[in-house]
Amino acid sequence: MRTKSLKKNRINVVTLGCSKNVYDSEVLMGQLKASGKDVVHEEEGNVVVINTCGFINNAKEESVNTILEFMQKKEAGDVDKVFVTGCLSERYKPDLQKEIPNVDQYFGTTELPQLLKALGADYKHELVGERLTTTPKNYAYLKIAEGCDRPCSFCAIPLMRGKHKSTPIEDLVTEAEKLAANGVKELILIAQDLTYYGLDLYKKRNLAELLEHLVKVDGIEWIRLHYAFPTGFPMDVLDVMNRELKVCNYLDIPLQHISDSILKSMRRGTTKNKTTTLLKEFRAKVPEMAIRTTLIVGYPGETQEDFETLKDWVKEMRFERLGCFTYSHEENTYAYNLEDDVPEDVKIDRANQIMEIQSQISWELNQAKIGQEFKVVIDRKEGNYFVGRTEYDSPDVDNEVLIDATNTYLKTGEFTTVKVVEAEDFDLYAEVVN
Repeated sequence: MRTKSLKKNRINVVTLGCSKNVYDSEVLMGQLKASGKDVVHEEEGNVVVINTCGFINNAKEESVNTILEFMQKKEAGDVDKVFVTGCLSERYKPDLQKEIPNVDQYFGTTELPQLLKALGADYKHELVGERLTTTPKNYAYLKIAEGCDRPCSFCAIPLMRGKHKSTPIEDLVTEAEKLAANGVKELILIAQDLTYYGLDLYKKRNLAELLEHLVKVDGIEWIRLHYAFPTGFPMDVLDVMNRELKVCNYLDIPLQHISDSILKSMRRGTTKNKTTTLLKEFRAKVPEMAIRTTLIVGYPGETQEDFETLKDWVKEMRFERLGCFTYSHEENTYAYNLEDDVPEDVKIDRANQIMEIQSQISWELNQAKIGQEFKVVIDRKEGNYFVGRTEYDSPDVDNEVLIDATNTYLKTGEFTTVKVVEAEDFDLYAEVVN
């Protein structure tokens, strides 16, 4: 008879998908630890909780494959129990229960207390801000709101995450203080829509006031803004960005497309002219700002002319950071009623063309940095290099700064000043300034 080498009653949390899911897993792990549970993140454990993503087809496939992989381990006796939570099970629970019935239990995105109970733990309301962070010690995500009220035609997030719900400023400050006490130096503010923050609680867009409170937290050196919506963007945020050194000159603002007909069909509530004007205002108010955006190609009805308009605009705007995705036809969304008429190979070719243009822009912008000095944070050591980031770069998605580790010693999580000596499309090579 096989003897189990796994430690009994160790809960392994597996996270798939975006930074919002990372945050949710960290909250779950904090609650489990507070109930005295032995909990790990993506290590060995005899009880498994899979936090799934259900956003687009690739993410759904990865989530289903991960569930099936752990079901095989359960059947082989390598794990005892498998629980599934997150966006996929929020969106497809009845289907999943039918197709993969031997999962012990499925939970949606708002069922944390029930999930904890199934794991033999109690939900503790008093644990505001208590998380077991899974990111490198120097940065952490701070989720300032849940859900989304926007009507974007292609997006299933409101189906999985519900209506927009802001977290009160005082709770976020408490959470930031606890993170800082644990050595976190960079807060990455996330939500489905930062632009909307505060409207439900304070009857006004209140992101600027939140930033004013967060910059006062001792130990926090950088605050970064992710996922702002262009329509109704609160311009007073730019005043805070200019005034407060802790607020990074960085904004992630997914724009999705620029052709007026596509924007209208996407229900984005804006036009090419309005979007271009907004970006020019950003540049005028904060000239040093790095703008990151994401685009979707192959949306239903996207003609070659629409795509050429998008390409020309990307060349004109010269975004510091840009990602491009192919359209995913998601059931129960508004766009699902449209014919998914752009062939998959055309979608992929269009995405590649956009990224080629961006690669050249990024290379040119990086060449201009040679000889300049930047404050960087060191995230990790990889091979013969310490890998860092400037304030213009978010972890995992943006440029990195490589510093030769054979003749320099740097501490992970620390800030240092470097001078750029060489540049590629998406990497800078630098030396420490003594």
